Amino acid sequence: MKYRLGFYSLAITAAFVLLLASSYLPIDAVSVSATKDTKAIGATQEIRAFDLNKDFYFADERVPTEDQDVYERLDREILHIAYHHTSTILAIKRAQRVFPIIEPILAKHGLPDDLKYLAVTESSLANATSGAGAKGIWQFMKKTGAYYGLEINNQIDERNNLEKATEAACKYLKHYHEQFGSWALAASAYNMGGPRLKKTLKKQKGTTLYDLNLNKETMRYFFRIIANKEIMQNPDLYGYYVAPELKYNEYPAYLTVEVNGPIPSWGSFAKKHGMSYRQLKVYNPWIKSESLTNKHRKKYTVRVLN
Repeated sequence: MKYRLGFYSLAITAAFVLLLASSYLPIDAVSVSATKDTKAIGATQEIRAFDLNKDFYFADERVPTEDQDVYERLDREILHIAYHHTSTILAIKRAQRVFPIIEPILAKHGLPDDLKYLAVTESSLANATSGAGAKGIWQFMKKTGAYYGLEINNQIDERNNLEKATEAACKYLKHYHEQFGSWALAASAYNMGGPRLKKTLKKQKGTTLYDLNLNKETMRYFFRIIANKEIMQNPDLYGYYVAPELKYNEYPAYLTVEVNGPIPSWGSFAKKHGMSYRQLKVYNPWIKSESLTNKHRKKYTVRVLN
């Protein structure tokens, strides 16, 4: 008798759970939505696959999506980035502040505008630090950054200086494009290193990126760049709606001050210029320590409040 009562109880519970689930999970889709109006925060996004039946380009180089392997690799990265909500929406917000700085530097060097999406892929346009020690929006390793002219020590880290790091990235990418002859390969070399890519091309007898079987990270890397470009250029197609006033603007107007000697205390320097130490760091993220020795009396341009 106890066994039968337990069985009936279990069956009733299971039926209730199935009924509850069916009321919340439609068979054809799962969607999350909130009421949208002019005053409330709102979002609507369907969890769905995307139609990639169109041509994709990077720096005027066509991506051969008629190749099933290429198509599926791109599809994976578009799905991954489209549904990686926090990182993607922050990149869209930051682009309004960061792209106007990157774009003219790329143009000055005669490089394709699409290379800015490499920075998105590297850091989501934040001064991030990777597990391997790469830093800044362009994610330079210490040795590579120093080779391309960035000052990196215990007091200064110009990998976090967007203008200077972009200049270094332009030189780096231009070098790889001259060496490999395509922007797809140049971008992949940026990720895995030129010498390794050169050896791989030789061993595998390849001529394009799509001929190669690379390490897991680099196999995905170039397709992540294409996916970031696609989603950031067409955010509404992927469920992202960010009003212009919600994007991050350039910081308020500032003045620049030249420093060519030691700074015993950046905190005191900040206070002298009517700002907090935190504000000084926000405007000058390349400042690493709380003081500056500057034995060689190098000139630094520091941003301060207007």
